[in-house]
Parts: sequence; structure tokens; C-alpha cells
Amino acid sequence: MIAAADHEAVGAVVFAAWAASDAFEDSYLDPDMIARVRHEFAIFPEETKGEIFVAERGGTIVGWGARENQPNYVSDLWVHPDHQGKGVGRALLLHLCELMAAEGLATARLDTHAGNKGAIRLYERCGFTIIWRGREYSESMGVELEKVHLEKRLADR
Repeated sequence: MIAAADHEAVGAVVFAAWAASDAFEDSYLDPDMIARVRHEFAIFPEETKGEIFVAERGGTIVGWGARENQPNYVSDLWVHPDHQGKGVGRALLLHLCELMAAEGLATARLDTHAGNKGAIRLYERCGFTIIWRGREYSESMGVELEKVHLEKRLADR
């Protein structure tokens, strides 16, 4: 879990990852959108009722993942762009899946922007499959987005 002192670092990682994403849309250039997203990312660590797990390199937070709302739902997985492609996201995601499996959960679920090809590739390499594609309203961003939902079978029942 993260200390209150790390909340700002967690927010900075997610904003950098969001801004560098291959899912970036023109609407994201709107200064109001940027301010809203930056604010939502900044307050998430403090306001979440879920679990947040961080990855560090050299004492610096380089990525984090969270479970929130439902025990088998990965609500967030973010890796700073400078550390993407180096196994950080994979390690965080597999750690979350191991926790869920140890709790006896049958599946792990997550969703992402449909244009986030790098993330989707990572999720599929970790055993997730797209089970739904469509448009959904994003509370944090205040816009409708093209999304995909993915699922991974954790244990045979």
C-alpha cells in the first residue's frame, strides 16, 4: 500500500502515462479536459476505497495498479512512459491476478480505451481476452470513450 506522501508521485505517473498513451484523442487537448483529468488522477490515491500497489526503481515510483469497487476488477494500471516495455506493468498485473487467484476468484477483469494498443497487447500477453467493445461514459474525464473490457480466467471451478 502507499503512504500519503506518495500520493503526488502516483498522480504524476498516471498523468504522464495518460498523456503519452497511443489512445490519446484530440479532445484530450482541451485545457478543461487536461485540468479535469489531472485533478482526478491527483485525488484518486487519497479517495480510493480499494488497494493500490506501486512499483519502484531506485526509490522512485514508476508504476502502480489498483483494485477498486469489485475484488476481481483491476481499476487502474499505469506505468510512467520512461519505464514502459521493461516489465513493470506485467509484474504489477500478474501480482494483482495472483492476489485474486489466492482469494479464490475465478476471473480477473479490467477495461481500457480501445485505442490503447500497447496496454491491450500487454493484457493479452498476460492471458486476458477482449470480451466487449463499445462506447462508455468516463466519469473521470466527463466524455464518452471507445472502450474494451477484458477478462482472464484465474482458476477452474
